[in-house]
Order: sequence, then C-alpha cells, then structure tokens
Amino acid sequence: MTSAPAVTPGRPQQRAGSPVRTVGIGTHYLRYSTANVLVLLAGAVSFPALTRLLDNTQYGILGYYETWVMMAVAVAKLGAQHAIIRFYPHGGDLGRLEKFATNLLLLPMLASLLLWLLAVAVLGSIAWFGGVEFSPVMWCAVLAIPLMVFASLVQMVLRAGEMSGLLTVTRVAGRWLELVLMLAAVILIERSALSAYGGRILAAILVLAFYVRWVRKTLQFSREAVDYDQFREALRYGFPLVANEIAAIALISIDRVMLKGMLGDYAAVGIYTIGYSLAIQVSVFMSASLSESFIPVANRMYETGGAEQVKALKRRILLPMTYVSLGIAVAIASTGSELLRAVSGSDKAASGPVFAWIGTLYALYPLIDISAYGLLLHKRTMTVLKLTFAAAVINIVLNLFFIPAIGMMGAVYATAISYGFLALGVCLCCPRDLLQLPDRRALLTAGSAALLFFVALKSSGLFGLRSEWLRLLASGGLWLLAYVVPVLLLDARLRNLLLGWRRAKRGLAGTA
Repeated sequence: MTSAPAVTPGRPQQRAGSPVRTVGIGTHYLRYSTANVLVLLAGAVSFPALTRLLDNTQYGILGYYETWVMMAVAVAKLGAQHAIIRFYPHGGDLGRLEKFATNLLLLPMLASLLLWLLAVAVLGSIAWFGGVEFSPVMWCAVLAIPLMVFASLVQMVLRAGEMSGLLTVTRVAGRWLELVLMLAAVILIERSALSAYGGRILAAILVLAFYVRWVRKTLQFSREAVDYDQFREALRYGFPLVANEIAAIALISIDRVMLKGMLGDYAAVGIYTIGYSLAIQVSVFMSASLSESFIPVANRMYETGGAEQVKALKRRILLPMTYVSLGIAVAIASTGSELLRAVSGSDKAASGPVFAWIGTLYALYPLIDISAYGLLLHKRTMTVLKLTFAAAVINIVLNLFFIPAIGMMGAVYATAISYGFLALGVCLCCPRDLLQLPDRRALLTAGSAALLFFVALKSSGLFGLRSEWLRLLASGGLWLLAYVVPVLLLDARLRNLLLGWRRAKRGLAGTA
C-alpha cells in the first residue's frame, strides 16, 4: 500500500476536513446550483442532438444497458459513498483524515476492483467456453463500471468535506467533455449506441486521471492507518444503503427492462427513455444541488447542535423551495409535452406524456426529501431500505398489470403510484423531532397561484399560436404573470428573503 507525499507544513488548511473549507449552505447551494445549470445546459445540447441523431431503437439500447450499469455501480461501491458522507472527520484532524481516507476510500475501492475483476472473469469464461456472444455495448458498459465507482467515491469525499468549489468545477468539466466526445463519436464514426458509449468511456478516463492526481496530492494512506473495525462499521452502515440504492434504481429504471421484456421492442424502451431522460434533467436542477449542499450541512448541524438546528435549517429552505417546486411542477404538467416535441422533433412526440408525468413528479419530490430528512441522521438505514424496496416492488407488480393493459404509459402510472407510496412512507417514518413539513401558508399561496396559471393557460388557448417555440414562449409569459407575480405580491416573507439574498450578493461583490 502506497502513501501520498507528506503534507507541506503550513498547508493543513488546504487539506480536506479543514475548518477553512466550511462555508455557509447558501454558498454551497449557489455553487451546486450554478454547476447543475451548466450541466443542464450540456443536457440541453446533448439531449436534442442525440435524440435526433439516434433512432428510438439505438436510444433504447443506451437506456437498457444504462439501467444495468447503474445497478452494477451501486453494488460495486459497497455503500462506501454513504459512509463517506456520514463518517467524514470534520474538524481538520490529519490523523483522523488519514484513517478515513485509508479505510473508507482506499479499502472499499480495492475491494470493488477485485469484485469487478471477478465479474469480468466470469463473463469472459461464459463467452469463451459457453459460446455466448455478448453485445459490444455490454462490454463497454462493463468497462465503465470501475471508472464510475472511483469518480463517485472521490466526489463524495469532496462533497463531505464541503469542497463544493472543486467538486462543481470537475463535474461541469466532466459533463461537457462527455458531451463533446459522445457527439463527436456519433457524428464522425457511427450513429449508434456503441459510438456514444465509446465517447462516454473516453471522457470518464480523462476525468479519472484528474481525480487520481488530486487524491495523490491531497490525501494520505498508510498501512498503519488500516483499521478493519472502522472498515466493517462503514460496511454495516453502507450495505443497507447499497440495497436501498439498487431498489431506488429499480424504482427509476426497471421499467425499461420490463418494457423490453414484455413488449419485446427496443423502440418502446427508447420512447420511454427519451421522456424519462428529460425528466431526469428536472431532478438534477431541483434536487441535486439542494441535496449536495443540504445533507453535509445538516449532518454537521445535527452532530454539533442537535435536531432543532436541523429543523431551523429546513424551515429556511422549505419556504422558497415550496414556491419553486409547485411553480415548476405546474409548468411541466401543462407544457411538458410541447417542450419535448420542440427540443427533440415531432417524431419523438410519443415521449411527451412520459416527460410531463415524471417531470412533474421530480419537481415536487424535493419537498419530501427536505421535510422528512432524518432517518439517516438516526442511522436507520434499514428503514430507508424497507421503504425504497417496498416502493420498487409496488412499481414492478403494477408494471406486470399496467404494461400489458395500457402499454408504455402503464410504466409511467406505476412509477407515479410507487413514488406516492414512498413519499407517504418516508414522512410517516421520519423521527418526529426532525420532521418539518412545508409552511401551510406557502402551500396554499403556491397552490392557488398554480391553479390561476393553469386556468389562464387553458382559457387563453395560447392565442392561437401554432409554432411550438412561440407557444412555449407565450406559456412562459403567462407563468410569470399568473404564478410568479401573485406569489411575490401575496407573501412578504418571500420578497424579504429575495431582497436579503440580493443585498448579501451585493455585499460580497463590494468586498471583492
């Protein structure tokens, strides 16, 4: 086992875990949200480009193998990503940091690599001795697994150490690099899922090279720091969350596998995946930056100040989040199908209802994530697993009935019902001292404004406009007038909050 170069004296403030890196949740959220906007911008380029360059069958192949890759990566990480977040040694103690890096990053990564090599040997033996011919896309997917595992674990270290600046830069750079290489491969080599995967793997290798360099310069590992008790404790905490992650992936993606198995057509998988992929962009925008900034800060507050500080943090976040979630949800529910047709072309119109339903769901779910965050603070990982597993089972069972009866939309309805069950279960199981539901006044105001926008949209007929882009532009104008303006006029708390953020931003600019 090798160790990184010793830390230069006087530089501990540059190491992970230093108090110097601890900034406010507002700064973290600004960084993460900016990064996610840039990631979404990359998606805004890649999504219409790939949906136009690849037919439904090739896009379906991508979505099908992506499901298996996500499940394999969830297993291969051994739950280490969750242990990294929960057991990160805040406070800047370099000895504790060395033990943390050795036992919660290096050992899980080595164990994961051994599992991957074993899986490759088994698949290779089946192909060589059993005469089974695996798809080249499948082998590309297998190759991507260790690359994704290592990148994920390093990103969790950055996230747990509240190093949001470096994390956001590398994520954005990696996403745009992936975009350029995937499109270049599809355009210059072949319009196929195989070319797209090849570009993705090359991008992952380049990102991996940077992370390896950062780890070697920043973290120390040593044989003396090996502590199998700490490693086992991390596994005990993380393994239920591994199963939970697999269940969550099944909840999100098993529909694609079942559509292929029950309808026997990659094209149906492609139609579903296109709509779902655009909905995932909503999830990135709504949930990713919020959870990345909220969870590490909530963990630190719970350890240092208790449940009441976490609830106070939730109240500050939920007020603006209620208005954002309901506003985006009603916009997607009303105009989501037209948006997908506009960006992907009329030949992808069948994917529109998928995006409208799933996108609305993902716009609302962050309210549950924040309100009922508490089970992990109490280390009740088995409860989280049971809830997610039950929701995944409900989704699978409903798919067995809905897909033959309704077709592709049956998978959409099954997903919506299972997420509703999950939301209810998480709220009921959240420890009472940590449950903080959205403000009733904010819910009522946002709900009334959403209804006003919906009525205005339907009654206007969008002024008889035919162009999809002009209709979307008109819808956006109505949304500003019928939703945004009323909520700002009716809730002075929201106005004051926005004014406070503006003053703080000006103050920071003046200081700089």
